[in-house]
Amino acid sequence: MTDTKPDDRTSEPCGCKVGRIADQYALEGLDDELVRYWTDRTEDRYSTRDLAEHVNQRVLAAALDEAGLQYKDGEVENTYRLLTSDDVSSGTRVQTRKELERDAVPIEDVESDFISHQTVYNHLTDCLEASLETPSDEERLERSRDKLGALRNRTSAVTEDTIAQLERGDVLDIGEFNVLVNVTVTCEECKTQYTVQDLFDQGGCDCQQTAD
Repeated sequence: MTDTKPDDRTSEPCGCKVGRIADQYALEGLDDELVRYWTDRTEDRYSTRDLAEHVNQRVLAAALDEAGLQYKDGEVENTYRLLTSDDVSSGTRVQTRKELERDAVPIEDVESDFISHQTVYNHLTDCLEASLETPSDEERLERSRDKLGALRNRTSAVTEDTIAQLERGDVLDIGEFNVLVNVTVTCEECKTQYTVQDLFDQGGCDCQQTAD
């Protein structure tokens, strides 16, 4: 595992999105943080998904500071969750955006500056020339989570759009609604059922781990 030392990197911001928002929001020391957290050899190592959330929360905090808002520990993280989590209802997300707009936070611009895990990875490898010799098991699981999450989100979005179109055409009669897409994995040996998230988090089925 290798990484670029801070002294090897230029102080000038790069031209990618991470470099642009680091300069725009004055995110001092961001590049050093990203490399250090990504290449950490301990269990505290960040995945690129973790890093994207870290950057986005720093962007959100900078926007709140610019608007002159005061916040307690954990509030930035919770506000970010309300804006981005799949577990948050659309109504709660809309209400959170409205509250931020009332407090003079340009939330649409802020959200457009949020970055993805792939953007972080490209910044690390292309701009900062940081590298990992091989993906860790955690990184491979994160990539799989992202892939399946994207498919779930697309299914949810298409379903919501279809229902809304039918409702507008007076084909369906429904009030305000939310669409939830759940996938269950069943181990055929012990018949235990898991959500994909739970299966990934514990690293396999209990019956297999007991057998080992």
